[in-house]
Amino acid sequence: MKITSPVFQAYLECPAKCYLRAHGEEGTGNEYADWVRTENESYRRREVERLANGITPEECVRGLIKATALKAAKCKLALDVVASTDSLESELHAVETVPSGGRGKAALFIPVRFVFRNKLTTNDKLLLAFDAFVLSAALGRSIGLGKIIHGH
Repeated sequence: MKITSPVFQAYLECPAKCYLRAHGEEGTGNEYADWVRTENESYRRREVERLANGITPEECVRGLIKATALKAAKCKLALDVVASTDSLESELHAVETVPSGGRGKAALFIPVRFVFRNKLTTNDKLLLAFDAFVLSAALGRSIGLGKIIHGH
């Protein structure tokens, strides 16, 4: 069984929900959960556009790309990155690339997560840590930091 970011998020909220989601069960009829999901997606789209506006199209990669392609790409921002290993998978909202400080040093990859709420929760931080952990495992290098863009 592959542990994905939605399964991990469900575990943070409720272990029973995680079990059901891992076995293909989807909840229905929860208007608040649907509203939160819609708000998160619209906030994510707005913030992605805001970030991409400050960067030339050559420096920004859009669409679902594999994390291993980040090493070869010469971009500052990658959007909708899929990082996966044999047992883990995460769909990262964005990954910023910071060039190395000198010759022989590797570039830094910084996972970015978008949250529409003004106040962050522990679960938001743990989801970013999960993104960083999976990206680290997929790239084979240490990821020491991440960013959460949130609120107004």
